[in-house]
Amino acid sequence: MTGLLFFGAEESPHDGLKVGDTALNFSLKNVDGKMVSLNSDANAKGYILVFTCNTCPYSKMYEDRLIALHNKYANQGYPVLAIQPNNADKSPGDSYQLMQQRAKDKGFPFAYVVDETQEITTAYGATNTPHVYLLNKAGNDFQVAYIGAIDNNSRNASAVTRKYVEEAIEALQQGKSVSTTDTKAIGCTIKWAE
Repeated sequence: MTGLLFFGAEESPHDGLKVGDTALNFSLKNVDGKMVSLNSDANAKGYILVFTCNTCPYSKMYEDRLIALHNKYANQGYPVLAIQPNNADKSPGDSYQLMQQRAKDKGFPFAYVVDETQEITTAYGATNTPHVYLLNKAGNDFQVAYIGAIDNNSRNASAVTRKYVEEAIEALQQGKSVSTTDTKAIGCTIKWAE
């Protein structure tokens, strides 16, 4: 993939895709060795695209919630698609082999792909792990419908009072506008290559 602009870690979180933009497609390697793209699931009405990793404590706190989101919405056309954005030299715990182990240990029912070049992470504008981009099918493309946090309590799942991703999917399924389209992603900063 060529022609993408690269932004350093100091860039503002507003660089990259915005709500309403057409999502950039990609072909990234899953933990099973197969390549995954936005066209991999012909039945997808959208994706819960989440930039996440093995090592961030916030990402770990959300793993069970991501599994629950996938189990609830995949058969409704909105599967989770997880992208590991960290440079493995900067964050050895996020190596491809350890991604495979983490996916096996947790029993991830969704694709967990690696962005080795960080081009997709840069193009989307992800800044944290976890960082969600909810995509919704529009013709042959996918549009960004929501960007930000999964819900409003990263530390305690039982204390969540707003489920941003679920609220957005429910609105889309009812043909309504998403009321909250942008929230602040809370988590660890992405570990960029130098």
